[in-house]
Amino acid sequence: MSPTDRTPGLTAARGTADRGAPGRGADGRGAAGAGQPAGPVTFKAGCPDCRAGFELAAGALRLVIGGSRRTTFYSFTCPACGVAVRKPAGERIVELLTGGGVSTLRSV
Repeated sequence: MSPTDRTPGLTAARGTADRGAPGRGADGRGAAGAGQPAGPVTFKAGCPDCRAGFELAAGALRLVIGGSRRTTFYSFTCPACGVAVRKPAGERIVELLTGGGVSTLRSV
């Protein structure tokens, strides 16, 4: 997330290797140390409604990449209060989520 982004705290929490150029192994998943996750990745996130902070697995997040900054966002359901959360995703967030195996939808 860039310092100018006002969306609080989505970061890769653990299980990530160096985020250099992505390298792909024979299985298409990449090798540890080649810019790919070294194990299960979780992301630290926060709920704007109940203010809870938590970690989410890649499967709990969805990323939508649209044609503009307004239409590029990620979403999840807050495990504390159950509200559907939608936050804008800048370049750094898109990079973290796609590198961590989050399901991505491209819209036009």
